[in-house]
Amino acid sequence: MTLTQLRYLVAIADSGLNITLAAERVHATQPGLSKQLKQLEDELGFQLFTRKGRSLEAVAPAGERVLAHARRILDEASNIRAYAANERGQHSGRLVLATTHTQARYVLPTVIAAVKRDFPQVSVHLQAAADGEVLEQLVHGHADLAVISTAGAAPEGGVAVPLYRWRRIVLVPRSHPLASLDRAPTLAELAAQPLVSYESSTRAESSLRRAFLAGGVEPQLAMTARDADLIKTYVRAGLGVGVLAEMAVGIRDDDLKALPAPAALPECITWAVIPRARVLREYALALLHGIAPQLDRRDLRRVLEGNLEASWPPAPSWHELSQPITT
Repeated sequence: MTLTQLRYLVAIADSGLNITLAAERVHATQPGLSKQLKQLEDELGFQLFTRKGRSLEAVAPAGERVLAHARRILDEASNIRAYAANERGQHSGRLVLATTHTQARYVLPTVIAAVKRDFPQVSVHLQAAADGEVLEQLVHGHADLAVISTAGAAPEGGVAVPLYRWRRIVLVPRSHPLASLDRAPTLAELAAQPLVSYESSTRAESSLRRAFLAGGVEPQLAMTARDADLIKTYVRAGLGVGVLAEMAVGIRDDDLKALPAPAALPECITWAVIPRARVLREYALALLHGIAPQLDRRDLRRVLEGNLEASWPPAPSWHELSQPITT
């Protein structure tokens, strides 16, 4: 039994039992991967997958148990490599970050640029997805860490580290009736307008939808999008009133009027979610510290390694983080 065989086994399971796709993911040939799987099954003395003809049909019950152990072994092997690289001061590698379009577009570019300056041999890969898909990337091992926002409890799927807090902004054309307001519109005033917001707003558990219903009104979601730039495009086209994250509104949007959202729309927290017992490379710690400078890198490492109980400092607001530093 080898680490390569276990890696191939996990790749097959995570590729929907598609041997061709699994081979592409691990940069192997299809015959080579099939051969390694057969050798592993011969050594174990039982089949890991049920078959229909020459195709894999399902993971066998015994295969599920082997898969669980294989994932843990591969995680620990990865941790050993990361620990050794940190000890050697070797700062080259690949960092895969799963996140939302808003974080990828408006929060991460300057942070990633700083990481690239300090660690030029590191390649950073962003996997931008909808809110509901980000953590799936982490669970399936397709990302090293995730950055995602919630308006309620901390996200599950790993160690959740609060990075910063943010609120929503209401965005309208300057000719819109709401643009004359010198205050936040009420929920009732927004409910009377067609709204343009994120795809997640259509879900029953959406904090936006729950806030409107708690206020006794029903939001009219005219259009949704994953990308804040699309939301602003739709607002400019007169398709509705935008409700989006404050990070996504800047000086290039001065043709639009930005209003604070009603206080009833809850504040959100952006979190980093990291697999438990993960040894992070120095450049990953640098990226997290770049987003949230209140974090102590040593404490973060100790928490992930299980040597310290998590007690994170209060997360600053986005407004506080985005203020220029003065001396």
